[in-house]
Amino acid sequence: MPAVLMVIAPETFRDEEYAHPKEVFERRGARIVTASTRSGTCTGRFGMAAVADMALDDVVATDYDAVVFVGGGGAEVFFDDVTAHALAGQALDAGRVVAAICIAPTILARAGLLTGRRATSFSSQASELREHGVLWTGDTVTTDPPFVTGDGPEAAYAFADAVADLAGLPR
Repeated sequence: MPAVLMVIAPETFRDEEYAHPKEVFERRGARIVTASTRSGTCTGRFGMAAVADMALDDVVATDYDAVVFVGGGGAEVFFDDVTAHALAGQALDAGRVVAAICIAPTILARAGLLTGRRATSFSSQASELREHGVLWTGDTVTTDPPFVTGDGPEAAYAFADAVADLAGLPR
């Protein structure tokens, strides 16, 4: 069974950027594992409770077909997090899909993984991404394999479908 890792902030992740992709991935046959800075209950911006199955320190990137960084203001906790950067780099090196939505593409940009790549994000992050050599598109969803990026909560379903398509999850 294909597996997708969803990385969320312990607080203030964007509820629909977690819930909608999770729904799509499960519908398309993937097993979902959620990780955060620690295992246990995490709280979304609008009060959604999500259980992190494991701490980011315990994740093995090659166990997953896709690694998805969920946005929302709390995602800033991962902007300069060496563990998050290493996880994304390991997933990339292993040929896995690496995805981020809303402000989370900044994690990938600061890790140096999006340099010279096409990507989108929430508009507040456009200059940050450009400063890191990203070809910011401003589109709702941008796919530049093996990366998928989305611009915000309204893009959550389209973003998830793009991730699932790239990861080869059945429709």
